[in-house]
Amino acid sequence: MASLPVTPVTPVTPVTPVTPVTPVTPATPAAPKDDPTIWCADDALWARLVPLLMVVKPRKKPGRPRTNDRPLFDGVIWVLRTGTQWGAVPREFGPKSTVHDRFQEWVRTGAFARAWTLLLEEYDACVGLDLHGQSADGCVVKAPLGKKGDPEKPKARAATPPIGASAAPSAIC
Repeated sequence: MASLPVTPVTPVTPVTPVTPVTPVTPATPAAPKDDPTIWCADDALWARLVPLLMVVKPRKKPGRPRTNDRPLFDGVIWVLRTGTQWGAVPREFGPKSTVHDRFQEWVRTGAFARAWTLLLEEYDACVGLDLHGQSADGCVVKAPLGKKGDPEKPKARAATPPIGASAAPSAIC
């Protein structure tokens, strides 16, 4: 019986599949753990905000149900914190027009002023507000392309002169 040549076997290392990692950029800037700045309302704060933001508005006709106020309020806080335009509101807060409409509704009914007062009280309890040294600064300058004096009154347009009959044949005949 002939023996076969023996070749050494190298151990096979298992290959783990590599999944690509895509960086996720949050819409809300990451704040340090000790930063008391409010970017969104947590559950305890939201429980205190709900009665303040409640707007009783009878429905005039049936339709789509009212959108949840919590993501919309977080969207308003996001706009106020970042200083961006309403059109740049991330989708996670809901439709940008709904966020703006709800903000306008809360301002019109006084609900936002009450909620803002609560937020300032919460921030004051965490950090402490010192509003004694507040000041305002501004500058009033002439508009570079502005006109002097009263605005011009629009001139009345002259009456349209009547046109005589045309000697050309009409296309209606």
